[in-house]
Amino acid sequence: MKKTFSILFFCLGILIFSQQIESFTTILNDKISIRAIEIYDNKVWYSGTDSKFGYVNLKNPKRQKQIKLSEKTLQFRTLAQDKKYFYTINIESPAYFFQINKRSLKHSIIFEDTLKTAFYDALHFVDDNKAFALSDPDKDGNARILQYNKKDNIFWKNQTNGLEFKKGEAAFAASNSNIASSENHFWIATGGVTSRVFRKDFDTNILWQFPKQPFISGTSSQGIYSIDFYKDLFGIAVGGDYTKQDENINNIATTNNGGESWTIRASGKNAGYMTCVKIKPGSKGKEIIAVGDRHISYSSDFGKTWKKMSDEKGFFVCSWVNANTVVFAGKDRISLMKLKF
Repeated sequence: MKKTFSILFFCLGILIFSQQIESFTTILNDKISIRAIEIYDNKVWYSGTDSKFGYVNLKNPKRQKQIKLSEKTLQFRTLAQDKKYFYTINIESPAYFFQINKRSLKHSIIFEDTLKTAFYDALHFVDDNKAFALSDPDKDGNARILQYNKKDNIFWKNQTNGLEFKKGEAAFAASNSNIASSENHFWIATGGVTSRVFRKDFDTNILWQFPKQPFISGTSSQGIYSIDFYKDLFGIAVGGDYTKQDENINNIATTNNGGESWTIRASGKNAGYMTCVKIKPGSKGKEIIAVGDRHISYSSDFGKTWKKMSDEKGFFVCSWVNANTVVFAGKDRISLMKLKF
């Protein structure tokens, strides 16, 4: 009898959870790979392969526009914004830093990184006056984090303060989300032979290196792919191994002290490899959504346990539009999911 009731309640729980998805609609179909999105003016903006940049109106998806930022075949995996402009960087060297006017969509290159090892994994604006761009390390293992100079309108100053990556350690250009910030701190996450989270305190301008995290690492395909923080203390990191996407050991961790220490969550009890994680606005870190190449997953207890919401494949990045709407982007499409709580 106990076994019968256990099965009944388990099935009922899955049914109730699945009913949280009110609708799932594709709003863009195109031959493109998208790994970076921004929400602005009731539109989802994207950058992607083949120099493509554009938007889809979230209220009326038929209203959309796409342009090419270059005649060259550039591959974009970053996108960020301030009040007046969008910014994106191609992943190859030379790396061109594009600035796009939000109103006219006129664009220009405001900086060029000609370093042969330049490969920009993420771009993040803390506010209108402060932004960071993270590249793979140079040939000597030196990290490369460029800071935006508002006065000169250029990315120019390397802010690593002598930070060195270990041999085989780098960041993943998976979803433009291995950088995060709060009012007082800035974090970056790495993977490869080791997985670590570094924190920079804005008031002291020092970059701290924290001890090795208990996160999956060891090969070039393993590590932290995405992080997100609520204020200064609570944060979540997700990832795994993109060559073994079903593996789910030590691929989710949370912190309650700003990244000084991390606790592994749901090891062996989640849907596997994740490329992007986002904390729900207004939930104070309690509700979180994450996406991998083969699933969409959700946590309602600060990342301690997870439920797979969907088997949708081919999404790499996600963003909350509001408390009950999430946009997903990836291989050849952008989709909108409305939730019913």
